Amino acid sequence: MAKSNREHFMNEKFQVESGHDPNTLIQFLEDKLYEFNSAITHKDDGRLFARIIRDENKSIIAGIAGWTWAGVCEVTQLWVDEKNRNQDFGTLLLSAAEDEAKKQGCLKVLIKTYSFQASGFYLKSGYQIEHTIVDFPIDYNYCIMSKKIG
Repeated sequence: MAKSNREHFMNEKFQVESGHDPNTLIQFLEDKLYEFNSAITHKDDGRLFARIIRDENKSIIAGIAGWTWAGVCEVTQLWVDEKNRNQDFGTLLLSAAEDEAKKQGCLKVLIKTYSFQASGFYLKSGYQIEHTIVDFPIDYNYCIMSKKIG
């Protein structure tokens, strides 16, 4: 009888572990993927960016983060504190990210968002839906959006 892949690995010297610190493991995997991607594409210009807005008490009330690499920017997080929404902080931060992307020579910005988050905001900001995954999570959609900036 043939062994399943799981049985095969469990009988060998290798096994799947959970890792004690997911953040450290995620960073390790990100670094290894970046190393591989850079070697294949001959592009090693990757940079992280982050911008925040503070209130009068120096508390962070909004922020944006992402990366630039190989002529593209991905915004990975954009957050505005609920009581500070509808004050153009999102627009200000998105503009700052696009400026950073242009500064790094990027021609396109990529954003992934859920339909219950900010897809309407991104559409108003000139982004187009490239792909939608329906029912992710159930009853909502996951949108991959982009905007040409160069």
